[in-house]
Amino acid sequence: MDLGTAFDAAVARDPAALAIVDGEKRKTFSEWQDDIRRVAGGLSVRGLGRGDHVVVIMPNRYKMTVLYWACQMLAAIFTPFNWRATKDEISYVLTDAEAKVVAFDAASREAVIAAADLAGVEAMMLLSVEGGDYDDLLTSAPVRWPVGAAETEICLMLYTSGTTGRPKGVPRSHRAERIAAASVIAHLRYQFGESQLGVMPLFHTMGIRILLCSALLNGTFVNMRGFDAGQVLDLIERENIESIFLVPTMFHDMLSHADFEPDRCQSVRNVAYAGMSMTASLERRCANAFNPEIFANYYGSSEIFTFTICDHLDSKPGCAGRAGINQVMRVVRADADGRAMPDEILVVGEIGEVIATMASPEAFTGYWKRPDADDKAIRGGWYFTGDLGYVDQDGELFLCGRIDDMIISGGENIHPEEIEDVLAECDLVAQAAVVGLPDERWGQKVVAFIEPAGARATPEALDAHCRASTLARFKRPRSYVFIDRFPKSAAGKLLRRFLRDGDYDILPGFDSTL
Repeated sequence: MDLGTAFDAAVARDPAALAIVDGEKRKTFSEWQDDIRRVAGGLSVRGLGRGDHVVVIMPNRYKMTVLYWACQMLAAIFTPFNWRATKDEISYVLTDAEAKVVAFDAASREAVIAAADLAGVEAMMLLSVEGGDYDDLLTSAPVRWPVGAAETEICLMLYTSGTTGRPKGVPRSHRAERIAAASVIAHLRYQFGESQLGVMPLFHTMGIRILLCSALLNGTFVNMRGFDAGQVLDLIERENIESIFLVPTMFHDMLSHADFEPDRCQSVRNVAYAGMSMTASLERRCANAFNPEIFANYYGSSEIFTFTICDHLDSKPGCAGRAGINQVMRVVRADADGRAMPDEILVVGEIGEVIATMASPEAFTGYWKRPDADDKAIRGGWYFTGDLGYVDQDGELFLCGRIDDMIISGGENIHPEEIEDVLAECDLVAQAAVVGLPDERWGQKVVAFIEPAGARATPEALDAHCRASTLARFKRPRSYVFIDRFPKSAAGKLLRRFLRDGDYDILPGFDSTL
């Protein structure tokens, strides 16, 4: 079944159910379907067809969800990209994806217009969703039903942010997307008709997954155009949101907000996080604050959505759990040069690279026009994640950060997340991030960047905290840098590379020791 047909099946099941809340806009499934079919009809008349890319560059909004489903109706490829990107980055994506349509709003207009001029893609249609262009589509004759894409046809292409080089396109088939959504529903036990917070960007795999799961279950997708902790709390309370699936930094900001009170979040029964590890301290705070029926760590990627799932964080803080129902996982010898093979499996407790089978029906089949990236990431039928981890005596996975983030100091391998977990237990620390910086003697030295939780935070106090912990002495930070806020991606992920490159502001009044 293609996604367009799956959507029509959901509408037929409960056409009057509330599908979308976006500010003052509230749409039922039948109203949403009507807009989708009309926009699909208008795009079809203008030449959009099977296999064409619709590059969409805007913050989350109702019209973006309409474009997503319109693509599914026409067997076109929905290709979202970060609306905060530069004109050069957008131009690259327009050219790389051979865009047939590029849709944008006021937030990205200037960069998109400049990027389109740079790209010079022939026959590319510029579509502003604010004004006449989009309004004309809504007056078009609607398509009567989906064109019926084959399961193997591409319906979505996400671009990985990457830490170096150009972003890579990740093509996703109708089959892979539908099964990934079913996998999330099964693992997190989502229910028909429940309300989901839609704040993760729709150019991110988590954002698209929430939109798709919500639609398939006739749930309500409560849209947010950008994350704001105070506004999230207001929405949860006003819309009785039941499920939230976020990155850890968002949970931290919510719980640290001056207006947070557990009573405001009584409707939330399902809490999940992904995208990066959560400290044990933050996990405990989430469990106590929300007291959810389900609290899970969902580990996956754009390339293969489900890797592992852990829904017993109360007994195993920080655990990533066991392989999902469509997956097999291994931990193998870590090799940043890409020479390790899938059969170099490590013993219990030994840290190595986490790999996942490409036999999963949720898996992509390779990067868009990037055989070089395929050669590095896919070996012997396995996907090499770039993540470090180990398996415990129970066969459950614990993650230890990225291979690229590992610090080698004095010949010792040091994993930043272990140190961050210790620092997070200190009441002087609001957030911590650890990186390795060049050092003449040690090769790299451990540097802790700190967002302080009060004026009493000092390097001496934090070092005393580390000395009193179980952290090995050689892993202690050699320098502390106090900063106002951490650099984060639009999806809320910590961007360590900015800290390594010196792209931050030191907080006045604190004794940084870099």
